[in-house]
Amino acid sequence: MDRMDVTRPVESFLQGPGVIVDVRSPSEHRQGHIPGAVNLPLFDDEERAQVGTVYRQDGRTAAVRLGLALTGPRLATWGDRLTQLGAEGPLRLYCWRGGLRSGSVAWLAGTLGLEHHLLAGGYKSFRRWVLEEVARPRRLTLLGGSTGSGKTEVLQALRLRGAQVIDLEALANHRGSSFGGLGLGPQPSGEAFENALAWGLRGLDPSRPVWVEAESAQVGRCRIPGGFWSQMKTAPLLLLDRPLEERVAALTGLYGVQAPALLLEATQRLERRLGPQRTAAAIAHINAGTMDEACRILLDYYDRTYDHELTRRPPPLGRLPVAGLDAAAVAERLIGLTAT
Repeated sequence: MDRMDVTRPVESFLQGPGVIVDVRSPSEHRQGHIPGAVNLPLFDDEERAQVGTVYRQDGRTAAVRLGLALTGPRLATWGDRLTQLGAEGPLRLYCWRGGLRSGSVAWLAGTLGLEHHLLAGGYKSFRRWVLEEVARPRRLTLLGGSTGSGKTEVLQALRLRGAQVIDLEALANHRGSSFGGLGLGPQPSGEAFENALAWGLRGLDPSRPVWVEAESAQVGRCRIPGGFWSQMKTAPLLLLDRPLEERVAALTGLYGVQAPALLLEATQRLERRLGPQRTAAAIAHINAGTMDEACRILLDYYDRTYDHELTRRPPPLGRLPVAGLDAAAVAERLIGLTAT
């Protein structure tokens, strides 16, 4: 099968059936990959570095010879794995630029009689697609509200009701404050975050609203890509207005189960903004196990910060009182409001 016949541009590659196989090294895959891709590296990290060094010092032919020496003993194992993956449909293969690595695996797949497609331009072309996709104009509607208003739960309820939702905090694996990483695993790389965002936006109906939580430009360590952030800054905003006591109860339930040492560390990170007296008072309540009082102190800071941020953007469409309402009831009201 001619290689030109199996090469696909990004959109065609992504829409096709079959397993996506990333043949880059494990560290490249960890840094960022097409969501759902299986990593079947042609070289491990050390081998990739060796081949790269030989290529720079001795040229392409010497690098290819080294690559053959490294990969030869593993061909049977790769063949078995490719055959297994190929049982689910055509193999969709990519490396960094769509060059020697994916081409070599494609040769093996072809020798085994396995249908396969190559990503034209490799992962590099996918990254260009990501940045274009996140910048594509969409009808964003922001869901805002003070800390503890239950915005994440409302987004989940909106999604269950068929609304288009992008949950940035879920994609970043962070709740967006000094306490936002507690109880969660590590965050993705910035590159992987952008990939996941583009993947979530892919296929959404551009004629319908997309609900997004109002965030700052960075969610933990993950920065919202500029093309999407610029749309968020001018998107219409609806604010949830939940009473302080309900917010305190929600945050106490969420963070009160965390290890005190982690809570203390997160509080101390705020000392420069919180001030020494309020930091000391919050720490005392955490040590005493009175998390509700610690939350009240911290919310005073977060509420003032949030109110200040609101002055830096266009006025919100309105405030929705949500006292005593669960996420499902709030979602129903929001759908009703935006349908009119």
